[in-house]
Amino acid sequence: MPKSIIIKKNGGPEVLELSETAVGSPGPDEIKVTNHAIGLNYIDTYHRSGLYPLTMPSGIGLEAAGQIDEIGSDVTEFNKGDNIAYASMPIGAYSQQRIIPAKIAVKVPDGISHELAATLMTKGLTTHYLICKMYKLKAGETILFHAAAGGVGQIFAQWANSIGAKVIGTVGSDEKIEIAKANGYSHVINYSKDDFAKEVMKITNNEGVTAVFDGVGKNTFKGSIASLKPRGLMASFGNASGPLDPVNVPKDIQSKSLYLTRPTIGHYFTNRVELQAGADAIFEKIKFGMIKINIFKKYKLSEAKQAHEDLEARKLTGPAILVP
Repeated sequence: MPKSIIIKKNGGPEVLELSETAVGSPGPDEIKVTNHAIGLNYIDTYHRSGLYPLTMPSGIGLEAAGQIDEIGSDVTEFNKGDNIAYASMPIGAYSQQRIIPAKIAVKVPDGISHELAATLMTKGLTTHYLICKMYKLKAGETILFHAAAGGVGQIFAQWANSIGAKVIGTVGSDEKIEIAKANGYSHVINYSKDDFAKEVMKITNNEGVTAVFDGVGKNTFKGSIASLKPRGLMASFGNASGPLDPVNVPKDIQSKSLYLTRPTIGHYFTNRVELQAGADAIFEKIKFGMIKINIFKKYKLSEAKQAHEDLEARKLTGPAILVP
């Protein structure tokens, strides 16, 4: 019987349980998939901890890549044996086999492995919507991205460079500086040691940046606001250091006529057509060598607890996957 990671209560990594799970046949609009690689993402820790509430008991994980075992009676866009990837609700990607709605899957082209596809969906689609849909990044702009050595950060700078933009990055430790630079950041600042807002102003001749992309949250928000040009955009899309404190609109936003958004991937990929288009854009960047991905670490499905411990301890300096 296939195995899955189940959580019965919120808490630390210790609540992740490996259990046998019965998998039936897909409904009319569903597909049964054997996962060959599962993406490890920071949002998984939010679901596990309860920051993003789930109904218990629950599976966990949003992203994986694999092969179709069976298709529902109304599914026309896929066939048995197709290689697919997905990164969306319903939750439960930490599994050997499962049933998912066909509408959340995308076809993976030849030349893209399951392991690579499983690292690309959430991180690649996040990058795509941030700088191609939410904010139309243009050549010549200078922007700021936090957690530059992380999974999204490594894709983000490469993609931004392919557009012709300049990206300043921040990291939490000195050992991550070279990782960020190797992925295309023009300047890298250790925000745990240096006042990154002051450094950004030095780099930009006191002009500031046109946009900040902040997945760190609580610890970087004030500095991010200080780093922006008037009429700049503050995109807060994660909480790695904790949820944001309440925003003082007159002080934080009105003072420079800033834009503040809290985007989520689901609002930018609302149907399968948008999803496949975004995925195809990622695969094209990979195909033409504009983005290069190195998987940092692989865990067995049974090692999900250790994977979450490493993720939260910031030990992962690149994309990581679970292998069922």
